[in-house]
Formats: sequence, structure tokens, C-alpha cells
Amino acid sequence: MAINLKNKSQIVEKFGKNPQDTGSVETQAALLTEKIAQLTEHLKTNQKDYQGRRGLLMMVGKRKRLLSYLKDKNLDEYRKLLKKLNIRETK
Repeated sequence: MAINLKNKSQIVEKFGKNPQDTGSVETQAALLTEKIAQLTEHLKTNQKDYQGRRGLLMMVGKRKRLLSYLKDKNLDEYRKLLKKLNIRETK
């Protein structure tokens, strides 16, 4: 269920400010989005994995908090990130 190193480095290069930037809000949200997608696929075949479901809800909550922080700091970056990640429709 973990993101492999190659996939992680691609996400960091795409969303980070430099290739080693793993701490920015955009990069963290993108990595969480990838983990959420993988865990969602896992839960489709393993409906009784309640701990996995709990982990998924915790990841979604953390991503929501990160996106809320970005929205408060920089609304334009927030909208760009939502569009790149294809998370939700923006108003």
C-alpha cells in the first residue's frame, strides 16, 4: 500500500518547488492524494478491512487540513492544486 520510491520522486518533482522539496503543502497533499487513491482501491476488494478504512479517513482529514491551510495562505495556489490533483470542483 505504500508509495514506491520512483512514484514518490515523480510526485515530488511535479508538485515540489525543487526535487528535494517534500515538506511543502502542495507536495504533502499530492502524496496523500496518491496514498488515498491506492487505499481506496484496496478497500474495494477488502470491504472488512476496518483499520484500513480508519487510516483512509485519517489521511483524508489530514489532506483536508493541509488544503484548508493553503486556501487561507494563497487562494490561487489552492485552486491550481485542486485542478492538478482533480480532487473537486471549485467555485
